[in-house]
Amino acid sequence: MSTHSRPPLNRTETPDADQVGAEPIQTDAVIIGAGPVGLFQVFELGLLEIKAHVVDSLPHIGGQCMELYPDKPIYDIPAVPVVSGRELTESLLKQIEPFHSTFHLGQTVSALQRQDDGRFLLETSRGTRFLTRTVIIAAGVGAFEPRRMRVEGLSDFENTQLFYRVRDPGAFAGKRLVIAGGGDSALDWALNFARDGTHSADSLVLVHRRHEFRAAPANAARMHELVAEGRIRLITGQVTGFEQAGGRLVAAQLTGADDQVVTRVPLDALLVFFGLTPRLGPIADWGLELEKRAIAVDTERFETNVAGVFAVGDISIYPGKKKLILSGFHEAALAAFGAARYVFPNKPIHLQYTTTSTRVHKILGVDTPAQAGTAP
Repeated sequence: MSTHSRPPLNRTETPDADQVGAEPIQTDAVIIGAGPVGLFQVFELGLLEIKAHVVDSLPHIGGQCMELYPDKPIYDIPAVPVVSGRELTESLLKQIEPFHSTFHLGQTVSALQRQDDGRFLLETSRGTRFLTRTVIIAAGVGAFEPRRMRVEGLSDFENTQLFYRVRDPGAFAGKRLVIAGGGDSALDWALNFARDGTHSADSLVLVHRRHEFRAAPANAARMHELVAEGRIRLITGQVTGFEQAGGRLVAAQLTGADDQVVTRVPLDALLVFFGLTPRLGPIADWGLELEKRAIAVDTERFETNVAGVFAVGDISIYPGKKKLILSGFHEAALAAFGAARYVFPNKPIHLQYTTTSTRVHKILGVDTPAQAGTAP
């Protein structure tokens, strides 16, 4: 994958090692979801000096924007005529740098329990635990899971020769690869493994069921160039079977677009990028009021029926709800003030303008103009 295909991480990210048995991480807030709204939630909490940890089921930051349309243009972000999902993610990451939030990626929050002292104990699928005063769910339409390839028996090879995500590109260097899919992820990885370099494949076959691709036009054009150069073999069709020998996957059987032609392709690994499917998962069991697979909230603080638990972005629902990123930004601002009531119960919380507040400038690490004062 190109060096720009995922935003660089410039804050703390937890290691991949399981946290089972470790003491809970104590924090003011846990944000579930690292998409644009979750990232802006970090900012709004930070302005109120509320420390947050962020958990996301995806292995990278950016949520749906980065996973489904990183290079497609977005036109309805205020004051930004056009921005890609990748650019928006990178800008939000830059904006929250002063708050040094910690990200826990590739794991879902599997349990939430209120403790006797009013805080919440959260545990993730990797065993990471948190003791937090507030929880803000910004999980989009839920936790994402890859769409599986429906070929009987193929799942036996998952995570050994069948992969839906690439965690270590070096593991595929010098291998015979078959990549299935027609979106940005499929073409990003096809271009990565077809290039000369330390991660280049021995051979690469790209399989897509249609002639048209859903990826960025520039990537599709570059892919066709590599096909013409003989560095990628492109087959229109789909994987319908496989061959194994000695307990290992040795070849994929491909059926052409006309459902007639069957092609045998030797391989060492099969990478499948059919997109992601959302699910509420454990969130559905936390006693939250649900409506149409979304979490019901008030419109004053975007708090759920469970005190101290908030929901913002696409996963929240209320009268007049519009599933727009800009709406999620508004919701995050009000949720931050709602959370502050629990984090600082005896402290008055005042609205301060980032333009004029010397306190906010100190939090952000910016110089305060001599004429600026604290807004009322």
